[in-house]
Amino acid sequence: MSPNITDHLGQDKVARITGGLYLAFILTSVLANLLGHIGPGTAPQVYQAITTNEWSFRLGLVVALVSGFLFLMAAWGLYVLLRPVNKHLALLFLLLNAVGVAIQGASMLSLVSAMLQGSGGMQAFSAAQLEELALLSINTYKTGWVTAQLFFGTWLFPLGYLVYKSRSLPRLLGVLLMLDGIGIMIWFLQGLLAPAFRAITYPGLVVSFVAEAGLALWLLVKGVKVVDSGQEAARGSVG
Repeated sequence: MSPNITDHLGQDKVARITGGLYLAFILTSVLANLLGHIGPGTAPQVYQAITTNEWSFRLGLVVALVSGFLFLMAAWGLYVLLRPVNKHLALLFLLLNAVGVAIQGASMLSLVSAMLQGSGGMQAFSAAQLEELALLSINTYKTGWVTAQLFFGTWLFPLGYLVYKSRSLPRLLGVLLMLDGIGIMIWFLQGLLAPAFRAITYPGLVVSFVAEAGLALWLLVKGVKVVDSGQEAARGSVG
């Protein structure tokens, strides 16, 4: 068996594992939203989830944290796959993803605070005051979650470019990922500058789902195409 085929078999296995991790990240993100409105949910929706079914919210919080871990592992897999194309850009998108996951994970501590306040254990405060405190914590979380989108948007530009240049994945996926990055940057700006106008982000959400679910499914089902390792190394050194 030639070294090129052996390398491809290893890459193909990494691609399928990465696709599975990426798909698991998407599914757990949806589940966290269903269980506790964690993610795109509004502050009143999150507060209602805490007060009506705290156990479900706690489970959603765990699922959301696991989702962040899966996202980071998927980014690592993509780094391994795309590093031969351009190691510097691959490292860049991995770092941007890691910073976004760190910010989003840290912001979830505010949800823990809101959950403790919403449980009514602070006897020195009235019910109305506890609700206001909980909403303040939830809004703090929402600000952190929106801030993380800056990094989740920008990581898609080097990722999309490397997918486009790789020749081992469809170029259309690379284009869609870069368009996804633009959509998420619009989401970031809308969340901080015009939070009342959520409708302007809806087209970007459609592109985001198609691009990221498409990448995950392609990696999981199709893997990667065979690319001559010598030629790819030469292209990487030039890039």
